[in-house]
Amino acid sequence: MLEVVGAHRGAEARDAVTVRSVTVSYGERPAVFAVDATFPAGAMTAVVGPNGAGKSTLMKAMVDAAPKLAGEVRFFGEPFARARGRVAYVPQRASVDWEFPARAVDVAMMGLYREIGLFRLARRRHREAALAALDRVGMADFAERQIGQLSGGQQQRVFLARALAQGADAFLLDEPFAGVDATTERAVIALLRELRDRGAVVICVHHDLSTLNDYFDRALLMNVRRVSEGPVAEAATPEALQAAYGGRLAQARAEAMAG
Repeated sequence: MLEVVGAHRGAEARDAVTVRSVTVSYGERPAVFAVDATFPAGAMTAVVGPNGAGKSTLMKAMVDAAPKLAGEVRFFGEPFARARGRVAYVPQRASVDWEFPARAVDVAMMGLYREIGLFRLARRRHREAALAALDRVGMADFAERQIGQLSGGQQQRVFLARALAQGADAFLLDEPFAGVDATTERAVIALLRELRDRGAVVICVHHDLSTLNDYFDRALLMNVRRVSEGPVAEAATPEALQAAYGGRLAQARAEAMAG
């Protein structure tokens, strides 16, 4: 039920997700300008840059949650509207209404909405699939708990369970480690590595450069525009960090990575 199938589609592995000349603007100044990027299957890529660099905006534009002024995004050769079922998006926790009256199992079951259908009741097999996804993230014992009563780390795990229940091939996560405890961070990174090893595309907006080498295979460094892209050691050089972050901050972050 939770098998990642992207690994079995070899022709898609090289350029599973492509971003071409994407531009997004919320006013006169673009939040993202002419960004190109490629995200291969079987790899974990961090989208990195300073505050206001457009990282979250790019992620939203990729899943049609922010309007693009120009450019295109392809998932496995298709636009998001046609590949939606193969793409799981986990937003920032701060953007979620945690007062919504839903239990953890209800949230996990949202990943099955395409299978269940609109205005139809979930069946026993759907609930079992949602519970299996919650168990994968260590949240089966909290299935009946209202999401607003969970800790930040538990909430993040529930949204990961929703993504798992969907059975996606591409996972886009916006700062999945923000505001979570160390135990949750370790559990999340282990799960993402498992998905990667089974052939999934994993893309995370990430802010902690000290863990970039340990957690990710590749990096897209940006500040409104793309600065660099590729394997972490090649993309996150001191020169690229200088270009993205500027001044002494870039040097301090480079030293943190080296340490």
